[in-house]
Amino acid sequence: MIHNIEALPPFEITKGFVAKMIHTDRVTLAYVDVEAGAELPEHSHPQEQVTTLLEGRFELVLDGQALLLEPGVAVVIPPNIKHAGRAITACRLLDVFQPVREDFKSGVVAYARR
Repeated sequence: MIHNIEALPPFEITKGFVAKMIHTDRVTLAYVDVEAGAELPEHSHPQEQVTTLLEGRFELVLDGQALLLEPGVAVVIPPNIKHAGRAITACRLLDVFQPVREDFKSGVVAYARR
C-alpha cells in the first residue's frame, strides 16, 4: 500500500507534538512535527520504539540520562523504559513502534495531554 504522508490526518500526541501516522498489522510509524520548546512528558509504554531525528535538535531523556539528538541520530527505546523530551528547535522525528500503538489508533494517549 502507498501512503502520501502529507495527506495523512494530523494527530496531536501532546501540546506541540503533531504526528501523521501509518499503522500496519505489526508496527506504527509516526512522522512527528515538534514546535520549538515543546516538551514531551515522562512516560513509558510496552512497545519498543526507534526514534530518528530527521530535522532540528532534540533533547531526549532516556531512563534518567539526557541525550542530545541531531539529524541522522537514531535511538532504540526498549519497552517500559521511562523517557521524556524537549525540542530545542523545531524538529521533525520519525518514531517506529512495535507492536502497534493501539492508543494512537484510538486517539487516546497513555499520558495526559498538556
